[in-house]
Amino acid sequence: MEKYGDKRKTEVIAAVETEIVNEDLIKPEDVIVTMTHSGYVKRQPISIYRQQRRGGRGIMAAGTKEEDFVEEILVANTHDFILFFTNQGKVHWLKVYNVPEASRVAKGHSIANMLNLESGERVTAYVPVSDFSSGCLFMATKNGTVKKTGLEAFSNPRRGGIIALTLDENDELIGVRKTDGVKQIILATKNGNAVRFEEKDVREIGRSGRGVRGIRLRDNDEVVSLVVADDSLSLLTVTENGFGKRTPVSDYRLIGRGGFGVINIKCTERNGKVVAVLPVSATDELMLISQNGIAIRMPVSGISEIGRNTQGVTLMRLEKDDKVVSATKMATDNNNP
Repeated sequence: MEKYGDKRKTEVIAAVETEIVNEDLIKPEDVIVTMTHSGYVKRQPISIYRQQRRGGRGIMAAGTKEEDFVEEILVANTHDFILFFTNQGKVHWLKVYNVPEASRVAKGHSIANMLNLESGERVTAYVPVSDFSSGCLFMATKNGTVKKTGLEAFSNPRRGGIIALTLDENDELIGVRKTDGVKQIILATKNGNAVRFEEKDVREIGRSGRGVRGIRLRDNDEVVSLVVADDSLSLLTVTENGFGKRTPVSDYRLIGRGGFGVINIKCTERNGKVVAVLPVSATDELMLISQNGIAIRMPVSGISEIGRNTQGVTLMRLEKDDKVVSATKMATDNNNP
């Protein structure tokens, strides 16, 4: 006390709360993220998917309700983002490490609850992103509007989401694809038309912009699918009465943006309106679901590849009061990530 009895040099004050960023504590590693048709998501270690020889049976990717199934399996780093786009034109961010980890047979967590979506808001597209410095997001709406925005415009996450596209009244965002800005795009409609055009014909527009006309629609028609054209694939078209067909993408000639397009499938009272148009290869599997909850899984290779101006063949036999309401590719669970 005699030697060191001077006044305290360090001021003692109330503690200052210092936030420890979770990301600093998360090990960067690749994981498997699975998403189901009904909107359940989870992540798992890659090690769960053991390597198998060709012709193996694969393993179950998720335990799902009878009417649900895994729609997407993607490999992402724990520090990557997944962008979730909703029908109301909003985008929500979620870090992969914030996707709850679950066992192989668990169904996962509801993405609607995780994102705190508003009433009537539902996810219509999701895009994994590791780098926002290059690339574009191409969007399409039910009423035929398209928009291209640089990925960098979405690099600042905000709680509660932000507007990705300003929608007109009675319009909805139906699809979003990540591109390099120079792809070719196909828009397909409920009444059986499709237009193929150069992505570069759509200038880049800011995040809150409205977009431009991608396809001209006739009365009572609407866009049901947005596809990035790939001539090595086929377009699989499915209608509400359970009909469908495959047509080579190369059969769809390039047309200027904003036209009515060409006939994709003949829609009649027999086959009904178009439910979905999907880019597929012969090794893919398809899942059809009806409004009465009936589901059927089939290999794409068993569906005839025929011309555009046809009605298709029967894919699913329905009761009189039933309609197909959803058609999508199933995520393959026996491939090595």
